[in-house]
Amino acid sequence: MYEVFYYIVIMPFDLTILGSSSATPTANRNPTGQILNFRDKLYLIDCGEGTQSRIRQNRIKFNQIEKIFISHLHGDHYFGLLGLLSTYNLMGREKPLDLYGPPALKQVLDLNMRITHSAWRYKLNFHPTNPLESECIFEDNKIAIYSFPLIHRIDTTGYKFVEKEKLRPINRKMIDDYDIPFYAINRIKEGADYKMDDGTILANSKLTFNPPKPRSYAFCSDTVYTETILPYIKGVDLLYHEATFLHELKDQARHTKHTTAKQAGEIAKKAGVGKLIIGHFSSRYKKLTPLLEEAKEEFENTELALEGRKFEIEAHENN
Repeated sequence: MYEVFYYIVIMPFDLTILGSSSATPTANRNPTGQILNFRDKLYLIDCGEGTQSRIRQNRIKFNQIEKIFISHLHGDHYFGLLGLLSTYNLMGREKPLDLYGPPALKQVLDLNMRITHSAWRYKLNFHPTNPLESECIFEDNKIAIYSFPLIHRIDTTGYKFVEKEKLRPINRKMIDDYDIPFYAINRIKEGADYKMDDGTILANSKLTFNPPKPRSYAFCSDTVYTETILPYIKGVDLLYHEATFLHELKDQARHTKHTTAKQAGEIAKKAGVGKLIIGHFSSRYKKLTPLLEEAKEEFENTELALEGRKFEIEAHENN
């Protein structure tokens, strides 16, 4: 059972909120920005104005950020990006940085570098996203990251981060009882049965435990209420969904291609997610409790995406 405990404890998967305001910052709310920590590798999701200050305030290490994901090119989601990338130049960053976002973002970056007679001192790898369909934009043996289309006034994508299923934890007692050699352990962890010298087949299910269910997080930036996103976010452990307005302003939400708190709750319920966090609040709201209460009427397990809040995506019990 030791390895099951090991998997749960030492593999962090958590989200820190850097900003939760919509277009206009307020005295205590900043434009959208989030840090996703997966196995101590940091992913920055959107980079509104002032994001790098929020990174410092939350004692997040700049150089641990390996990838940046921009949902769309409205300023409250990327105006902090040029400043952050320039800071990396000044810090003498050497390791490569992967940037994912709308194709036009590269034009913005290239124009800035041209008119300021600047150059990146580190390798900046730009990966254009597809606003029309879902794609796997990165994958290794630990995580798969997907983009998927949202419906807003300009091309906008959401992002989903899905942990890869782990190797099967070894049942140490069974391994010892049958004196299974060390060289066979890795294949057994991968799901193979074991054939003993006398020809007896030991089923993998006797030699291992089921691994914990993989964890997942989905980020739904600016979007009108749309059920077209349900297949992409179905069953995720943690969902961030914009909730710009209270439902009494549903017509304005529809006109500006945004979502109400009630609608965000409906999406979470229909998608069968584990927890919903709502953000991108209009600056008209000085108090956010009404938005939270409205979302919770549809989906009880809802929390506010408040600056500095950290949301742990907890390990599951074994499958």
